[in-house]
Amino acid sequence: MNELAPAELAFAAMLLIARLGACGMLLPGLGEATIPMTVRLGLVLTLVPLLLPALAPQLPTAPDDPAAAVRLIALEVAIGLWIGFLARLVALALALAGQLAAGFIGLSSMIAPDPNFGAQGTALSTFMGLLAVTLALASGLYALPLRALAESYAVLPAGGPFAVGAGAEAVARGVAASFELALRLSAPLLLLALVAQAATGLLSRVAPQAQVFVVAAPAQTIAGLLLLAVLLPAIASHWEEAARAAWSILPGLG
Repeated sequence: MNELAPAELAFAAMLLIARLGACGMLLPGLGEATIPMTVRLGLVLTLVPLLLPALAPQLPTAPDDPAAAVRLIALEVAIGLWIGFLARLVALALALAGQLAAGFIGLSSMIAPDPNFGAQGTALSTFMGLLAVTLALASGLYALPLRALAESYAVLPAGGPFAVGAGAEAVARGVAASFELALRLSAPLLLLALVAQAATGLLSRVAPQAQVFVVAAPAQTIAGLLLLAVLLPAIASHWEEAARAAWSILPGLG
């Protein structure tokens, strides 16, 4: 790296910032919308001098054509966003499970601001999203996407070709796996909702004059919250195992 001219060194650092910064916007735990931008920028600027000495010889030199330089930077941004989004999908699964669970137990009308799903997110999905962040930071799982990002230069070198088709296929598989995980995590509450609805329908046929739904709705919500409280440690443990498995096969690690 000492043999590089200042201009070449600056361009190499710019390439690193493009990939690291784009990925850092989406990384679970470290790229949350609630984290101040200055903190995320500080993380990226901290990683650049750590990785630059080892990666500088592998990075392409600054091209004479400005359009080629812009293309290189845009490609690095795309790769960073791709890796970050693959990692983010796992974290979104827990928040999506909370969104589904809220609908199952009758809390879908309790709307609260949610940085993951927007203004229409439920309070339960917001809680589950914060739980995913807490688990990722407390268990050290956040280090896996960071390591994958650093190791990605071995399988996706800067300036090299990027298989768009394979990348889109990986995103499609990640989205499907995220939805599958969310359904697995919220399955007990779905079962409770089915049993409660079946029981409510049966009671309404037996006693049509009674206001069954007025009584059943609060009972279903209370029962759902109690079941969620009982199953929350198991849900958190299952998500942690799934996140570890998914992040262990990110580009650069798998």
